[in-house]
Amino acid sequence: MEKKPLIILTGPTSVGKTALSISLAKAVKGEIISADSMQVYKHMDIGTAKIQPEEMDGIIHHLIDELEPEEEFNVVRFQQLAKNYMEEIYAKNKIPILVGGTGFYIQAVLNDIDFTENETDYTYRSYLEQLVQEKGAEYLHKLLSEVDLESAESIHPNNSKKVIRALEYVKLTGDKMSNHNEEQRKKESPYHFCYFVLNKDRAKLYETINYRVDLMIRDGLVEEVKDLAARGYTRDLVSMQGLGYKEILAYLENEYTLEEAVEILKRDTRHFAKRQLTWFKREKDVTWIDKDQFLTEDELLEEMIKILKEKEIVS
Repeated sequence: MEKKPLIILTGPTSVGKTALSISLAKAVKGEIISADSMQVYKHMDIGTAKIQPEEMDGIIHHLIDELEPEEEFNVVRFQQLAKNYMEEIYAKNKIPILVGGTGFYIQAVLNDIDFTENETDYTYRSYLEQLVQEKGAEYLHKLLSEVDLESAESIHPNNSKKVIRALEYVKLTGDKMSNHNEEQRKKESPYHFCYFVLNKDRAKLYETINYRVDLMIRDGLVEEVKDLAARGYTRDLVSMQGLGYKEILAYLENEYTLEEAVEILKRDTRHFAKRQLTWFKREKDVTWIDKDQFLTEDELLEEMIKILKEKEIVS
């Protein structure tokens, strides 16, 4: 059976995926599926740097503004929804373009990861959740680094949910989650794909990140978070754990001054970008695109189209 085409456009936060994805979708007759764990939520626009309808320029976007912040969104749900949308896009003779920076979500679709076999030991999970309450997220992260250093390095210490999942995996299977991810990476994709990773000079990227955070504050991030809090959304929701939301919530609850919250947000976003790059470097069959090599966005797009033609993804 002939493999169907799939284009991926990813890269670290703030690298400039959004504008480029619109030009790319126009050039190849594509529709965009957002591979972002936060932009799927309604009422969360500024902190997620969500593309607005007027910026879409007629290109259809999926998985943007589809869920309420209290709804559960995880890799399994993302994979199901993305695959449904891909079928719809193929039915129109168009090409799906996965755009976003959540590497595991992209991998789940690209390698068609099977999530059915993962059972859960709820007693152990409860024990780990209690440990977080009693001894803190850092303690749990240290436990993970003792049994699976690679996973610990790729997961932020504050992301207790992922740390718990990785510890559970070790307990259930006797193997490391990082080994499992490595195995999944080796699987052959059911798609005829091109996996672009957009990148630029690290110092320039960090500058862009800092600038973007300043813009978010200027554009009303504090008001956006206040509005979410007024709707009853609290920090125990996955959505409110997102970058930009947890820091401003902490400010609103008088844990930090606004200046401190902004500095923490900039720092954590830079760390996040670094972790994203580490993930993409481990992926195979990736086409790295260095933005600094191109004078204009048009030149960059031309190069991408050339690569897509060479790979016979577009004619």
